[in-house]
Amino acid sequence: MFENLTNKFEEVFSSLKKAPSLDEKQVDEGLRGIRQALLEADVTLDVAKQFIENVKPKALGQEIIRSTSPGQMVVKIVYDELVKLLGEKNEDINLNAVPPVPMMLVGLQGSGKTTTTAKLAKFLEKNKKKKIMMVSLDVYRPAAQEQLKTLGEQNNILTLPIIEGQSPTDICRRAISAANLNGAEIILFDTAGRTQIDLQMMSEIKQIESIIKPTETFLVADSLTGQVAAEVAKEFKNTVNLTGIVLTRADGDARGGAAVSMKYVSNVPIKFLGIGEKIENIEVFHPDRIANRILGMGDIVSLVEKASQDLSDENLKKTEENLKKGSFSMEDYLTQLRQMKKMGGIEGVMSFLPGVSKIKSQMDQAGIDESIISQNEAIILSMTKKERENPKIIDGSRRKRIANGSGTDVATINKLLKQFKMMSEMMKKMSKGNLKGMTDKGIPPELFNQLK
Repeated sequence: MFENLTNKFEEVFSSLKKAPSLDEKQVDEGLRGIRQALLEADVTLDVAKQFIENVKPKALGQEIIRSTSPGQMVVKIVYDELVKLLGEKNEDINLNAVPPVPMMLVGLQGSGKTTTTAKLAKFLEKNKKKKIMMVSLDVYRPAAQEQLKTLGEQNNILTLPIIEGQSPTDICRRAISAANLNGAEIILFDTAGRTQIDLQMMSEIKQIESIIKPTETFLVADSLTGQVAAEVAKEFKNTVNLTGIVLTRADGDARGGAAVSMKYVSNVPIKFLGIGEKIENIEVFHPDRIANRILGMGDIVSLVEKASQDLSDENLKKTEENLKKGSFSMEDYLTQLRQMKKMGGIEGVMSFLPGVSKIKSQMDQAGIDESIISQNEAIILSMTKKERENPKIIDGSRRKRIANGSGTDVATINKLLKQFKMMSEMMKKMSKGNLKGMTDKGIPPELFNQLK
């Protein structure tokens, strides 16, 4: 997400950072580039105009002219304004109600409401330790209720049993009674969507709202629709007490205009981003972290959080101990490879690092194939326990056996062993606090050469 916007911003900032001082003409030129970048990213005209109006007087202030690094100061000003535009701080879910706490998901048809309902349920179970019940109020779309039921069964999430012929309001009342009986602490109501906003749709949602009195009403919007998503948010805000936005398909939106515009246009915080098809592919929206990503500064905090999500405390402790010792086995490397697969592969991890466009360029030049992760996993699994603990014992005959077992060749085994050796050396440097080479220039080119 934000790939196009990030590239444009980095181009603008690159020229500003080179200037020993900045005059009004240079600032105007830089701001024109920023404005164009926002518009090309599908940010609404009003938002782009207001953003530039907020940045310009600060960028022309005396503290900038006298600064030894005026370009850096402009970046800081743009960052601060971007954070304000996106919402300043993360807005937590409101659970301040007597259980079962009702929450409602609304939006147009095809925005991903039903899948998002299941993702949100899983998130609340895992992170808030709550028992969730999901309820489908979509009696119009064929098999909509069955879809939610299937998602519940696949992910061990409680769903309200389907009774044919019931109206959405009747289902609401039955759901509240059922939740009280089975001990559900939160009820997620998946409402029906339409191909467009109409009076019937809004009237039904208002009626449902009056019955369940939700603490949260989430608008689920497809980020790929750009400015349309922002206008949809505005319409829903005028009808119901909209409390949060969930942007779906954020991983497929290289422009990012919807995320930048929606908070400003609707005055409703973005609370979550849908970043993939899997049940766990939902992340909390942090305005400051997103601003960092947009400006090419990376998002190491989110990367660390993402990396630790699927690791047990025991694995985390073991990895930490190994890092302190400077030891790194093939077993550790296998854990890293599997974690990288869960995080979206090599490109998924790189997207969180500073200088993302430079890193992506390195990846393109190196011709890295994402399938190499699965290939390396197969190679390590073809090794014996002793070989994983001490790769130095892997001689010629062992390499042939491993190659046959993994469906590769000896040359590929040699490449992995070289790559592993380099990773081991990097880990030893990290354990001693020596990170030379891991700079804003990206990943060391030698490592990319080994990944080819």
